[in-house]
Amino acid sequence: MINPKIKHMLSQSLETKMTETTKIREVLQQTALLGLQRHGFFEKAAFYGGTALRILYGLDRFSEDLDFTLLKPDKGFNFNPFLEGMQRELASFGFDMEVNLKNKTFESSVLSAFMKMNTITLHLAIGSEKTLKTINHNEKVHIKLEVDVDPPTVFRVENHLVLNPLSFYVLTLHKGDLFAGKMYAALYRAWKNRVKGRDWYDLIWYIQNQVPLNIDCLEKYMRQGETRPSSQKLTKELLLELLRAKLEKIDWEGAKNDVRPFIAEPDKLKIWSASYFSDLLSHLKIESP
Repeated sequence: MINPKIKHMLSQSLETKMTETTKIREVLQQTALLGLQRHGFFEKAAFYGGTALRILYGLDRFSEDLDFTLLKPDKGFNFNPFLEGMQRELASFGFDMEVNLKNKTFESSVLSAFMKMNTITLHLAIGSEKTLKTINHNEKVHIKLEVDVDPPTVFRVENHLVLNPLSFYVLTLHKGDLFAGKMYAALYRAWKNRVKGRDWYDLIWYIQNQVPLNIDCLEKYMRQGETRPSSQKLTKELLLELLRAKLEKIDWEGAKNDVRPFIAEPDKLKIWSASYFSDLLSHLKIESP
């Protein structure tokens, strides 16, 4: 049986354009974070990425995955005990989720796991029968969790309060360091031969909110990813050159198509073009040394 606090969270959503399944996904994400926190995960790792911006800072786009980074490299990190604790926490709130660690088929510094539950079972559990006619009965709600076990150890961390389903603290990266990770993704993410428009949407959020970029942290990401010679110091001018070269190669219609399902106001995307982002970058702030 679903915990009354969960039903209250669903009823309190003010975003009427959010689908019922998206609302449930966000409740699951926050409950999963609570489960990880209660089992000591944030003593070893920090929360970052688009979902961190959404849950912690109110980014106005929906996000699917939960991304984490270890506080220091540990290629032998065992994710399973934390996943098992998280699964028990989800069950205590009424979510009978499958939680499985993905077997790696190639060498990677990222561990992946999935939590999933049949969509119709989930809607029945929370009492949203009115949506059942529109649901694919074979569909499952999937949420991916990823942990970088070999991060550059240059980022700063801070605790951030999450209010639901209970008040708890999540360890996350400093905003300037979160920005560095997102900037690196926008420049270098290899994503099925397509551009991930969500990265560029998040970049707008950082610039509009005048978050200064930690360029030293970005440089460490580049060096670790072997995307920039270690002898060449990264400056704002060099970064802008890289970004403007990238802008000219992007399929902006494809970028818009990627982000459109995740936002409530797709008209925001009409302005997107290489020239728009080039002008936007003139407002980029860099952290003072």
